[in-house]
Amino acid sequence: MLYIMRRLNYVLLLLSAIILVSCQDDYGDIDNDLTDALKLESQDGTIEYFVQPESNDLNSIPQDPKNILSTEKVKLGQLLFHETGLAENPKDMVSTGQYSCASCHQSKAGFQAGNAQGIGEGGIGFGHHGESRTMYDQYAEDSCDVQPIKSPTVLNSAYQTNMLWNGQFGSTHVNVGTEDAWTEGTPKAINNLGFQGVETQAIAGLDVHRLMVNEELITKLGYKALFDDAFSDIAQADRYTKVTAGLAIAAYERTLMTTDAPFQRWLKGDYAAMNVFAKKGALVFFGKGECSTCHTGPALNSMEFHAYGFNDLNDSPEAILRRNSMASENLGRGGFTGIEKDNYKFKVPQLYNLAYLDFFGHGASMSTLRKVVEYKNTGIKENSNVPDKSLSPHFRALDLNNDELNTLIYFIEKALYDPSVDRYVPSGLPSGNCFPNADEVSMRDIGCE
Repeated sequence: MLYIMRRLNYVLLLLSAIILVSCQDDYGDIDNDLTDALKLESQDGTIEYFVQPESNDLNSIPQDPKNILSTEKVKLGQLLFHETGLAENPKDMVSTGQYSCASCHQSKAGFQAGNAQGIGEGGIGFGHHGESRTMYDQYAEDSCDVQPIKSPTVLNSAYQTNMLWNGQFGSTHVNVGTEDAWTEGTPKAINNLGFQGVETQAIAGLDVHRLMVNEELITKLGYKALFDDAFSDIAQADRYTKVTAGLAIAAYERTLMTTDAPFQRWLKGDYAAMNVFAKKGALVFFGKGECSTCHTGPALNSMEFHAYGFNDLNDSPEAILRRNSMASENLGRGGFTGIEKDNYKFKVPQLYNLAYLDFFGHGASMSTLRKVVEYKNTGIKENSNVPDKSLSPHFRALDLNNDELNTLIYFIEKALYDPSVDRYVPSGLPSGNCFPNADEVSMRDIGCE
């Protein structure tokens, strides 16, 4: 019912846009105005600054020099990302072979979790876009692999040098100088391998989420030849490991571009890709709304960390597992660095494919994009635990009027929405397994027998 209501709201907003567009047919002036605004907001004075490369243009995609992209590596990573057969290391054997990376990052939810709290092992069910995934009734809650923070998307992750809301994964860029926080015996120690964030998270995630990779298993699942093709430059003794699997998954994630979004098509010269309503919203985004102060570049994100006073996941009205108000994740960047001035600051997220989602913010505290935009417009924090002195200077009242809010929301929801990200999902796996989940309820939900 919630999903249907969301759709109805979008239809009503679209009808409003159609009415406005019917009264305004002159695209030339507004296109010129938007071009000028983009040039002012870009770092190089061109609109090309915001353009994403095609997913098969591997040479143009930002990449880790220690993990050069190749077609073979991307193909392998795509399959491993969705492979439920890697789930051979659960705490409870009932979940064996039933979950994958895509359990918490699946295409129908914009490659993030479709519910407030991502669930890997111990999860059951899928629904339409992952919104119905819950914990097995007979599962011990402390054994269930649940996330203490909203699962971020891996879309456009090529534009993130360091991963997670606190940026803890990745040995380069913003994490140079944080070596003391790379605690041995924890996933953060994977930073010592020297990779950027996408690669580090993918490697660490295999252990964190209890997925297994070894020569015997990948041979059984039908992946050995794919590893040979992707990593022919690596000795066989080191070829079939969690490190190589993680590098392949990271290569795949770096190709997850939202190039079919109307705004991306407009940037490349298709001026009819966005209607006037969307263009007006873009002018607010890159102008009075000050959104591009933080959300910039091809993914409309940045590697900055800001405190906007959102509530944490433990404050969610949803049925959250293992609530913990003292979780280090609630401190954001400070929970990783241990530096007080970093407390409550979270990484600036990318903004593509947010339409049709029900949870926003690191704590999933907002149920619609409108609520997020209105929250930022008023500049009044919702989390009393965040001291006023910690709030970002960008978090203040913007005084956008109702028309400006409507067009801004429309731009983000419609013009930044790539409707065909399912193109990044494999048609099947070498193992023949169901995905992204393979528990009985999920298989029924997704029609996989």
